[in-house]
Amino acid sequence: QVQLEESGGGLVQAGGSLRLSCTTSKSLFSINDVGYYRQSPGTQRALVAAITSGGYTNYASSVKGRFAISRDIARNTVYLQMDSLEPDDTAVYYCYARKVNDMYWGQGTQVNVSS
Repeated sequence: QVQLEESGGGLVQAGGSLRLSCTTSKSLFSINDVGYYRQSPGTQRALVAAITSGGYTNYASSVKGRFAISRDIARNTVYLQMDSLEPDDTAVYYCYARKVNDMYWGQGTQVNVSS
């Protein structure tokens, strides 16, 4: 089992930046991929960005060029740097970890972007 602890989020004006952090209870090398989904009211949870155990990254088209996912292996922590934030980025952001066929989720953190 993998426990996830999230931090970051909050309220920011459009054009601003935020950084989310997700610390896992297992080594990032032992987890297939770690990343973030987001969900706003009335929508399905959707993938935002992910990073694999090999360091490969993947982004939703809506955030490419604005968001960057990275990791600190020694700290078992993944970061999501979010720049040029837009009101449409407002959502609850959930960290996830996929280990073999199991998905684990963080508690979620609210991001609000005002226009």
